[in-house]
Amino acid sequence: MTRRRFYAPPSAFSSSLDGVTLASHEARHLREVLRLKTGEEVYVFDGAGKEFRCRVEDSRRDRAGLQVLAEVAPARPESPLLLTLAVALLKGEKFDLVVQKATELGVIKIVPVKTTNADIHLHDQSDAVKRVTRWQRIALEAAKQSGRALVPEVTSPINFASLIETASAAGNGVMFSERDGRSLFKARERLPANLSSLTALVGPEGGWTDEELATAREAGWKIVTLGGRTLRAETAAITAVALLQHLFGDLA
Repeated sequence: MTRRRFYAPPSAFSSSLDGVTLASHEARHLREVLRLKTGEEVYVFDGAGKEFRCRVEDSRRDRAGLQVLAEVAPARPESPLLLTLAVALLKGEKFDLVVQKATELGVIKIVPVKTTNADIHLHDQSDAVKRVTRWQRIALEAAKQSGRALVPEVTSPINFASLIETASAAGNGVMFSERDGRSLFKARERLPANLSSLTALVGPEGGWTDEELATAREAGWKIVTLGGRTLRAETAAITAVALLQHLFGDLA
């Protein structure tokens, strides 16, 4: 039987972890969509990797109180590869799609990157906050649908140079480009055999500038191409994640 899963942040659990409160959207979904009654069992995940079997204690329009019965293994395990996807800012639904599919494929973090040829440019900080809030909500829904108990963090947009510097310090960065790179299978030879964490960087529709490619290469990033066909940016991002999870993660 498919689990009836709900999300509640760690702060919604009691200090003794014997109760949890579902608020707003989750409570309405329990009551008005699934029409669950007092005494019925559901599962609640906290977005940080834990999941619990619970029993409905009371249900109102904007909140639901649940008793925690036991901590259980998440519906789906996490990948052994701690994969961060950094992707250039793309127009509306394109970035939404990348967030959704990357979450389903098991990334742990998504970093929007401001690049020279980015499809969009943010108006101000308020614009960035609104977009990140939307993307985080999409990641939550994708995690719920795919059985994950961990919701990837969607960070605030970061400048290309800052991303290169930050990720380079952590090591193991792979930059996907339509030119001036080698195949992923050849690049794999330069990566640790027991690779456990990785940052994948995918560019915009307009591609990388010569300066951006040079900056990444000088910082130790591996430049990788995805074959002879030109892919849309959102297709390249999803493909890159799938290939890396296949080579180093849990995608058979």
